[in-house]
Formats: sequence, structure tokens, C-alpha cells
Amino acid sequence: MRALILVLLAIVFVGVAQAETTAIIGATVHTVGPQGTIENATIIVTDGRIVAVGENIAAPAGATLIDASGKVVTPGLFTPYGDIGLVEVGFSAGPVDRVQRGDQFTAGFDIADAFNRRSTLIAINRIEGVTRALIAPSAGGPDDSGNTSHIFSGLASVANLGDGADSIDRRAVALVVNLGESGVSFAGGSRAAVLLILRQAFDEARDYAIHGDAYERGQHSDFSYSVADLEALQSVLAGDVAMLANVDRASDIEVLIAFSREYGIRTIIRGGVEAWMLADELAAANIAVILAPTANLPSNFDRINANLKSAPILAAAGVKIAFADGQSHTHNARNITQSAGNATAEGLPWDEALRAITLTPAEMYGVADRVGSIEPGKDADIVIWPGDPFELTIYADQVFIKGESIPMISRQTLLRDRYLDTDDTRPPAYRN
Repeated sequence: MRALILVLLAIVFVGVAQAETTAIIGATVHTVGPQGTIENATIIVTDGRIVAVGENIAAPAGATLIDASGKVVTPGLFTPYGDIGLVEVGFSAGPVDRVQRGDQFTAGFDIADAFNRRSTLIAINRIEGVTRALIAPSAGGPDDSGNTSHIFSGLASVANLGDGADSIDRRAVALVVNLGESGVSFAGGSRAAVLLILRQAFDEARDYAIHGDAYERGQHSDFSYSVADLEALQSVLAGDVAMLANVDRASDIEVLIAFSREYGIRTIIRGGVEAWMLADELAAANIAVILAPTANLPSNFDRINANLKSAPILAAAGVKIAFADGQSHTHNARNITQSAGNATAEGLPWDEALRAITLTPAEMYGVADRVGSIEPGKDADIVIWPGDPFELTIYADQVFIKGESIPMISRQTLLRDRYLDTDDTRPPAYRN
């Protein structure tokens, strides 16, 4: 018995000795958690998890030390909407993995299995601090066979931008729905038709919850949606999956608030150009908004009341906000720091702007227990900056995803270095 105990203790000590521990010391750490901002802080990371953060913490023996004195440390950035890993060149002739078309799969269209963790866009964005991303399906124009998109684009998932095979953190966190002007083209051109299609789908899903067994036995054939679609809608009705609605106009948002309340749906708005006009109502309904802080022009009639102060108005009312627009998702997801900086220029407190690109998206999609802040027990998604990350001339010094220090190179940096090498007399294409 004593011999067995000694063997077990030996195994434990070997495991501890082999644990990979990193200590980041001396930085100003914005935890985006209960500890707030800590000066001259130490972060201890073991096997990809944060185990301690605070002042006067001694680094464990054998830990790899990273001196971040005079630097700023934040959680990894979380882009709340886009299609990183589902596209390379937007207008290429290849497959368009993100676009839903046809009626076979609408609400149940799940793009997670199409995610390419080796996409060139991943390295480009993660070296500038983006460590997690929502990958979302979208609508598009008719294909060559005449297949059109639906008001339901399908299911979005959360992915990490690390090198591991476990790149999908959580599948089916949100159902993307196109309302307002973005949805009318898929519903005969009328907002009324969009809402009728939406109601029909959720009413069928409620009926399916009761008569699903009869349907599977062929005794109930009144459903117009596939089993995959109806099952996806069950998760939305149960509150396990959020409805992520593309919508801008205030009147459409009012209808969405009432619909969400009627069906008991957890809702997130993406776009929300006129959402600031309903800030109190959105806060009362607990509806979060993913907005573009730089939206100040009425590019269509759904956006007449565009307002640069949308972010501070919504935040002051208690609405959870995150940032994504045409300049800060997918190919340029890294620009969410610029979006945050613009929001602070219009009156949003700096700490709230940082939260909008870290912890708030994690909360929206149900992964805040793992990422979004620098707290013990969470994945070590950490970025070391030489200064204020909202400044345009500041770039990350080092990025960690799940505790792994990622290579700070991308296709763009390699091309830059090739063409900057003026001492090499060979043509650039022949240089290493």
C-alpha cells in the first residue's frame, strides 16, 4: 500500500514539474473583471489557464518570465460578428461558405464545419490582438441556379484563432435573422411579410415541440420547415441560442422588442443604427446591440437618424454594446480597437469601450466563463501592448491564445519584410 502511495505521489509531482507556467510581470493590467485595473501587476498562467493575477505575486520556480514593465495588458479581443475562416477573398469565384441559399436549410444552416483554422485572415487579425471571433452565416444574392437566401441565415458559432484543432469553442450560439431593409428582399419586398414569415416559423417550432413524434412517424405533415430548422428554433425558444437580428430602423426595433417579449426569445441586435432612440426600452428588454461607432451618415432610409453618440447613449441606459462594422469585421476585425477609440472620443468611458470588445461579446454568446477578462480559471487570452491599444499607431507586442504565445507573423508581415530587404539584389519573388 505504501509503495502504491509513493507511486501516485511521484506521478503528481511529475505532472506539476511538467506543467508549463508563464509569469507576465510589471504591466498595467486591465482585467475587465472584478479587480479592475492593476498597476505593476503579475499574471501567472499554467497550462493555458490564468491561475493568479494581482500585485506582489511571486513567480513560481521555473516559470518563463516575461517582463512587461511600462506596458499595457488586456484580455484578448473578441470580434462579435463576421466570417473569419469562412472566406478569403470576398468576390472570388470559389465556394461562399458563409452564405445561406435555398429552402432545404434555413434556421438550421450551420457553418461551423466549414471553418478553416488555417485561413490567412486569422494570422492577420490575431497578431493585432483578436483572439476570439463569432463566425456567422449571411444572406446573399441569387446563385446561378436561382437559389435565393432566406430571412434566416442560420447558426453562428464562437471560434478561437489559435493553432489548435479545437478551434470551435461553442457551436450554435446565435441564429442570424434578417429584418428591416436587409430582410425584405427575401420576403417579397415587405416588412409585413418578414414578420409573418418569422411568426410562422416560430409557431411551427412550438407545434413541433408538441407533435414532433407524430411528424417523425409520418402522421403530421403540416410543417413547411425541415427538421433541422425546427430543431434549431427549439433552442432559440428555450433561450439556449440567441436570435441575432440584422436591423437598423427604430420602428423595426420596436416590433422586434415586442416579438422577443411575446415568444420569450433572447435577442441581440446587429447594426442598430437607430437603436439609440430606444435605449431605455432595449435596456428593459435586456437586448444587446452590436453597433458601428463611426456610423454617422444615412446610407439608406433605415438609417436616417444615424448618431455618432449611439454607443455612449446606449451604454448610459444600461444596454450591453459591442462593436463591428464594415471596417472592423472579418478581413479587418483588428480594427475594433479603432471603433472603440472612436466611441471614447464621443463620450464612452475608456473602460466600457474595452469591455465592449472583450467581455461583453463573450457574455452575449455564453462563453464569458472561459474568456473576455483576465481572471483566475479563465483561458489565458492575453495581449501585451506598448501603449494605449485604442491609439492608431499602437500594435500588439505579443498575443497569447489559451496561454500559447502565437507567432507574430502573417502573410502581410512576410511580404513587408521581403520587399523591405533592399540589401538583397535578387528580385523580391526569389527572396526567402
